[in-house]
Amino acid sequence: MDARLYQIAFLAVLLTTGVLLRDFALRPEQMALTFAAGLVTQWLCIRVLGLKRVGYLSAAITCFGLSILLRADTLWVHPLAASIAIGSKFVLRFRDKHLYNPANLGVMTSILLLPGAWISPGQWGTDLALAGWFVALGALVTERARRWDISWMFLACFLGLIAARVLWLGQNPAVFVHQLGNGALLLFAFFMISDPMTIPNRRSMRLVYAGIVALAAFAWQYVLFRPNALVWGLFLCTPVVPLLDWLAPGARFGWHGDAQPRLPVGDACQRPASTV
Repeated sequence: MDARLYQIAFLAVLLTTGVLLRDFALRPEQMALTFAAGLVTQWLCIRVLGLKRVGYLSAAITCFGLSILLRADTLWVHPLAASIAIGSKFVLRFRDKHLYNPANLGVMTSILLLPGAWISPGQWGTDLALAGWFVALGALVTERARRWDISWMFLACFLGLIAARVLWLGQNPAVFVHQLGNGALLLFAFFMISDPMTIPNRRSMRLVYAGIVALAAFAWQYVLFRPNALVWGLFLCTPVVPLLDWLAPGARFGWHGDAQPRLPVGDACQRPASTV
């Protein structure tokens, strides 16, 4: 079964639970407009470009991600962010892969350029049991997507850096335990950085990339002392992916079957678009 169906089921449960029990401060109209704009944008891009074998599962996942992460004072921010995020998959491409994780780009564009938009990292709480569900279900999804390695490598590096900082400063171990109960961290690790369409193709390069993003996020949060370190770390490090793919080419991931060898740039347009 397509791993994206597991992602959609998990994110739907997460969003419903958050709205009902965690006070996600998300208006039903904002969520409805997010999905309407995202799916319509996907449909328009497919029609205009004449693409085949391209569906709507990935677009739905992006809409779920924006609904979970993004907050705004107005109704128009969410649908605009969804349109930008989905459209970026068809515009910002390199060697037949979209460059940025759509949800990450939509969130970053919103908080940088759109008034009244923000990320609410404190909405998750610090419930370790909830965090355990993130790990268990996230591991299931990434295992089926065959890209579980980058999630665990990122968590090992990021949490390892935090543990080292706690020991260096002589802080209470509760500081580290607090990070383990951070739902936003686990959501990021299993559903954003692990996007198989925007990470290096070769496993060794995925592990390197996970370390780079973890170091960037750690520096953003604990050296620069700025908020939203995870989304900023991924956004700033994404341009490194084409370089890593060039240094060590690997089999390109495809949702509709086994991964396929990466083609030269001139041949990319001859392959049916199945990775959008």
